[in-house]
Amino acid sequence: MVQVVTQTKTVKGTIIDESGEPLIGVSIVVKGTSTGTITDFNGNFSIDLPAGRKELVISYIGYKEQTVTVTGNGPVNVKMVSDTQALDEVVVVGYGTMKKRDLTGAITSVKSEDVVMNPSSNPMQALQGKVAGLDITRESGQAGSGVKMQLRGNRSFQKDSGNPLFIIDGMPGDYSTLNPNDIESIEVLKDASSTAIYGSSGANGVILITTKSGKAGMSRVTFSSNLTVDHAVSLPEFQNNYGQTADGTSSWGDKGNLTDYDNVGNWFGNGITAINSLTFQTGNDKMQTYFSYANTRGTGIVDSNKLQKHNITFRETASFFNDRLKLDGNASLMTQTIRNTPAGGGYYLNPLVGLYSFPRGADLAPYAENFEVFDTDRNMNLQNWYTKNEDGSFSEWDQNPYWIKNRVTNKSKRYRALASISANIKATDWLSIQARGNVDYVSDKFDNKMYASTAANIAGKNDETGLPNGRYVWSDEQNFQVYGDFMAMFNKTFGDFSINAALGTSINVSKANSLMIDSKTASLYRPNVFTVSNIIFSSKGYINQTIDAKRTIQSLFGTAQVGWKDAIYLDITARNDWSSTLANTESMKNGFFYPSVGLTWIMSNSIKLPEWINFSKFRGSFAQVGNDLPIGITNLADIIQCGGSIQTNDIEQRGDLKPEISTSIEFGTEWKFFNNRFGIDFTWYRTDTKNQLLRVANPAGSLYAFRYINAGKIRNTGIELTLEGTPFMNENFRWQMLLSHTKYKCVL
Repeated sequence: MVQVVTQTKTVKGTIIDESGEPLIGVSIVVKGTSTGTITDFNGNFSIDLPAGRKELVISYIGYKEQTVTVTGNGPVNVKMVSDTQALDEVVVVGYGTMKKRDLTGAITSVKSEDVVMNPSSNPMQALQGKVAGLDITRESGQAGSGVKMQLRGNRSFQKDSGNPLFIIDGMPGDYSTLNPNDIESIEVLKDASSTAIYGSSGANGVILITTKSGKAGMSRVTFSSNLTVDHAVSLPEFQNNYGQTADGTSSWGDKGNLTDYDNVGNWFGNGITAINSLTFQTGNDKMQTYFSYANTRGTGIVDSNKLQKHNITFRETASFFNDRLKLDGNASLMTQTIRNTPAGGGYYLNPLVGLYSFPRGADLAPYAENFEVFDTDRNMNLQNWYTKNEDGSFSEWDQNPYWIKNRVTNKSKRYRALASISANIKATDWLSIQARGNVDYVSDKFDNKMYASTAANIAGKNDETGLPNGRYVWSDEQNFQVYGDFMAMFNKTFGDFSINAALGTSINVSKANSLMIDSKTASLYRPNVFTVSNIIFSSKGYINQTIDAKRTIQSLFGTAQVGWKDAIYLDITARNDWSSTLANTESMKNGFFYPSVGLTWIMSNSIKLPEWINFSKFRGSFAQVGNDLPIGITNLADIIQCGGSIQTNDIEQRGDLKPEISTSIEFGTEWKFFNNRFGIDFTWYRTDTKNQLLRVANPAGSLYAFRYINAGKIRNTGIELTLEGTPFMNENFRWQMLLSHTKYKCVL
């Protein structure tokens, strides 16, 4: 009998950083195997080393990877060396990755820690102030409110034209439903030469989001909890010298010493958003798994406004045949419910109108506690307010804010499911083939209830009874998008020259179905019964239905970068899009073509500079980017309205519409000083966008009253300056600063 004994050796040790502090979660893997572990809270680890194995691979985000040979029986203690500069060098751009120093375009990178340190239900708020040229405006202080993003000013008259394209893990996606803790990095591509490869969708800039995946040789469970408090800090100043007028309807009456009841301060409270996230990561050399769940709950600065959101993400990556084939699959689900979103801006149904115009020196508390009173004639509660119209109804300009808060309610629900898969085959050391695709489904449901006695000019009256019975709005919308691309990628070095190129094709199909029903001023048959069957479907009502509104964009594209001696790089891209929205136009067959060219000179790799200058680069680029037309604008038809009336199409279609074209030139420079502790990034750009889409009146006597034309040009000229530095750093403390400045001018 032969007995085989497999010997293992237990190796223990400690991992510390450059200042001697223990590092938590450092990955330690036995080289050539899937055996691995991570350090604990004190930086300690223990791992079984199989017989015949002597090397450990130690890695951690932000530090250089080390391979340590185990000798003897003593502990293995390792000091990690930071690799911050290396992290910044490699960024996601175009259809792959590239060293940041080699780019000819303007790009800003934001890492996961910057997103996590700025907790919000909307992850894009973490970019505020970090990206020169990017304007981020939060729509309101409401729970779950979105943000408006615009890169380098507005370039078009088209609705929502300023929104940048979001690319998530290489494919188009919706950032607003992401769990912030799932984000690995964000790259913002600002100039046309960087975004031209993405086609018409990237005409207003591109924001690339890379999400986290499992890591080889480690298993990690992470729980994070963030709490954000919002408070209304900028309120109007109110006078307390003049009280109610003689009729009691407004301020600026007789002068006197008034009591300040702080009606406005009592209206607002503290908004609270809590995000709890749990993630699991594990993997070996061949397969890696990532799973996360996040729960978001929020209350707005008006306490009736509520948010609840759930995110689930599962991602699996695997490699086969000695890493020749790599597969990446991702699935995510999201549900979101927002209740009682206050009206933003304007006069109608805006509670701030009644709140701010309430007479000074008067106490709003009685109307807050008794915003409705019982009406014996109608046997129901009706709005209670200090002022009414002559006919006893309430003005659309001035209603009780507490009535609007409690009796003009709304609820929106969103369901989203996203699934994506990619396969990459390494055919040779210099050639790889890649295919990717995703499916994105979004369902939005909304209802809005306005109770009886809401202003009649907004909620209407029942024509038979003459009574205001309320208003009901209901909508259901589904959006379905399918994306796929296929690419061949080439990367090879020939002596002093390097070539990085890609050639591919893509298709993007989106389809929308929606139905919106609104009683408007037709009102309801029975008061405060909020069902579709209770809506009076007369010509005063409103119905809007969209059936299979479809947009298809098919594309061919190519990109190449030629480098010489790691000092000079030439970038060239070309793309042609065929969009279904150009149907019935002269551009339908040929689509629209746009090229770009960029040149970079890394002076610090060509000329010996003083030691205090670590990096120097100059860049310039020229590019053209197209933007297609809105859906259906080239195929207009008559519309059957609520109640059976017909709205006749009054817009002429001549078949001569063209896509918008933006032509951009840009120059910039980047410098690093004093061991990379101080940096400057400066950019000047000019973008001309022609073929603006305008609706104009036809001459009197024409068959159609209006027509669309391409006319006008918008010129955007601007500068961007980013200063970053680490003025103080020692073994226990690091102070980092970033200052960004943007100035641009738009001329029509």
